[in-house]
Amino acid sequence: MTNASLVDLTLYLADSTLVLGQRNGDWCGHGPVLEQDIAITNITLDLIGQARSFYQYAAQLIGNGCTEDQLAYWRNEREFKNCLLCERPNGGWAQTILRQTFFSFYQRELFAQLLNGNDSTLSAIAEKSLKEISYHCRWSGEWVCRLGDGTEESHRRLEAATENLWPYVGELFIAAPYETAMQIDTAAIKKGWSDAIDTLFTEATLSSVSLSSTFMHTGGKTGQHTEALGYLLAEMQYVQRSFPGCEW
Repeated sequence: MTNASLVDLTLYLADSTLVLGQRNGDWCGHGPVLEQDIAITNITLDLIGQARSFYQYAAQLIGNGCTEDQLAYWRNEREFKNCLLCERPNGGWAQTILRQTFFSFYQRELFAQLLNGNDSTLSAIAEKSLKEISYHCRWSGEWVCRLGDGTEESHRRLEAATENLWPYVGELFIAAPYETAMQIDTAAIKKGWSDAIDTLFTEATLSSVSLSSTFMHTGGKTGQHTEALGYLLAEMQYVQRSFPGCEW
């Protein structure tokens, strides 16, 4: 394990949660009903809170006066390491729900490894975050069942969301060099995730899809992103870049 690998892994964790939080934040005030508007907003706050913990730790590791704000607002697309799944556009409610489901089920497996890993700080963040992730999995999973086993239209929309998002989940289980260095067992994560998703899809009466039967986009973990991330960062970073060093 090297310090560089630990920094990169921490930034991957931070970037993924921040970018997904930014995506979900677009639903604030636009949810289908008030209760679910509040629910997804709270999940967004959880994700951004996780991102802050990881950024603070990364800044501490980097040193030289680095701050969490610099890491979030002053890096360009190629410097971000978030997985491609998190930057995918919201689409409709069904696609947002399914994206959250895929990521939360993945987080649950990954953070369980971090909890028992060699780095005490990552372990502590994982321990706190897993309590939130447990709720995220339950909430999004219930929505998948509600939509998948609901009306013909809700089922159709969730099937379409699966088709749109599935080519971006394979990257989650392809180890980046820093994950290998930090002894992240992506094969075990893939097994746990796949079993949980298969069970959920069966309950939701959705068509099962094989990870090996679809072309998978990769590159996000090492800074190669879709154009969607550029637009997201332009909006998210606008104020800080327009008024450098501003504080509330």
